[in-house]
Amino acid sequence: MVAEAEVVCCQQSVPVVLDVQFFGRASSGGGGAVQEEVVAATISSSPRRLTHVRVSETVSPDLSSPSPTDVKSVEKVADAAIESAILQFVPSLRSGSFADIGPRRYMEDEHIRIDDLSTYLGSPFQFPAPSAFYGVFDGHGGPEAAAYIRKNARRLFFEDVKFPQSSEADKIFLEEVENTLRKAFLLADLALADDCNVSSSSGTTALAAFVFGRLLMVANAGDCRAVLCRKGEAVDMSQDHRPIYPSEKRRVEELGGFVDDGYLNGVLSVSRALGDWDMKLPRGGSASPLIAEPEFQQVVLTEDDEFLIIGCDGIWDVMSSQHAVNLVRRGLRRHDDPEQCARDLVMEALRLNTFDNLTVIIVCFSSPEYRESSPPRQRRQRCFSLSAEALCSLRNLLDGSATR
Repeated sequence: MVAEAEVVCCQQSVPVVLDVQFFGRASSGGGGAVQEEVVAATISSSPRRLTHVRVSETVSPDLSSPSPTDVKSVEKVADAAIESAILQFVPSLRSGSFADIGPRRYMEDEHIRIDDLSTYLGSPFQFPAPSAFYGVFDGHGGPEAAAYIRKNARRLFFEDVKFPQSSEADKIFLEEVENTLRKAFLLADLALADDCNVSSSSGTTALAAFVFGRLLMVANAGDCRAVLCRKGEAVDMSQDHRPIYPSEKRRVEELGGFVDDGYLNGVLSVSRALGDWDMKLPRGGSASPLIAEPEFQQVVLTEDDEFLIIGCDGIWDVMSSQHAVNLVRRGLRRHDDPEQCARDLVMEALRLNTFDNLTVIIVCFSSPEYRESSPPRQRRQRCFSLSAEALCSLRNLLDGSATR
């Protein structure tokens, strides 16, 4: 069932038109994937240029893994630059998503996309405009953990942790948001241990992306990935947490774990995840090699930033960040439809023989600079062949008409 409403309001002298759609539970991709989404808001304003700012470094710089060679790292700029960015570029947010079971027998991915977080949460939550929340949860060991996080996302990420509120996305607000999200990930991990409906062998990676005004923040635990398109170039906004990466391997081994053939303790292909309590040490004990603590990337969006791709590892197992950006950018310039671009990205991963479930969210920050015009439709020409007898009859007919 789909309920549609159109709301027109004014927030901080910025004209806002909300196109709110509430999607109930629905299957995707031929295999029982169940999604629940809240999609809202097209927010329009005249874009102005804003100097790019890197707000903070990754929480644990020593745990960063190398980025692919075709991806530029987010530049580090002094925090003081955020105060000097007076002229505002205001993102105009719209998104689309697509999920498919892929070659697996069961669908274990979940996702959520909220283009207008203030409208979704309602009073008394107050955020810089526009505000948005997107999440991809890639489950393993059964669908219970990922489904639990998606179903309880509002409580886990906002209500239980008393999410900070502000009308300005200043440095203090961002520090509070980062601390709150770190707490939310850890409390969500503990909630999975306490819920009797979630198997102790079930876990999920988690990637959450937030937009507050011009600021984009990504929190990640696991191997989902967020990729920003900046003037056609891919910029990784998260680091994959795999046991084979030197920094993660070193941390795992220092905490008493081991990596065997790329798997943590010979079992798990990621080194950070929520749940998986059969692999974690008892609560209150010493630190476990498998942790739920996220790493963060933050950036101030400018008019150079076109869109964000958020995808589970089924996408990134078979294509690079730049490949995905190129495909989505071409699609947006043809039809400007993020939903279709998400579908095309999933279809490309299937064509490249991915072996996992597939989930993609595309978040657009503005309309493309230009749209590719469709080539003029050519009139089809049909060719016919005639037998020798038919040609002779036609010649006689024409000759007879000429003598009359």
